[in-house]
Amino acid sequence: MSAFRTEFEFVLPRGYVDAAGEVHREGMMRLATAADEILPLRDPRVQANPAYLVVILLSRVIIRLGGLEAVNPKVIEGLFSSDLAYLQEFYNRINGTGTQALKVECPHCRNGFEVVPAQAGE
Repeated sequence: MSAFRTEFEFVLPRGYVDAAGEVHREGMMRLATAADEILPLRDPRVQANPAYLVVILLSRVIIRLGGLEAVNPKVIEGLFSSDLAYLQEFYNRINGTGTQALKVECPHCRNGFEVVPAQAGE
C-alpha cells in the first residue's frame, strides 16, 4: 500500500529574487485544506480584488521556497508572472482540480512535450 502524500516539491521556472538578489527556485507545497480555500475569502484584499485570492492561497500552502524564512503574500506578489502561473497549475494538479500532465521541454533540443508524473508507490 502506498503512503498518502501531503507535500510536493517543485522548481520554479525562473525563481523568486529576494532583496539581496538571491534566486529561490526550489520549494515545497502542501495539499490545501478547506480552510485554505475558505478563510482567504474574508480577507479585505480579496474582497476588494477577487484576483488577489490566488496570492493569499499560495502563501498559505507553500511551506518552503529556497532559503526564505517564510512565504507570505509579499513574496507571492514578487514572483514573475510565469512562476505564478506555474504555481497555480501545480496547485490545481496536486489538489486534483487540474490536469495530471506536465508541460516540459527537452534541455538539449528544446522540443516541448507532456508527461504524467508517477504517483508515490507506482
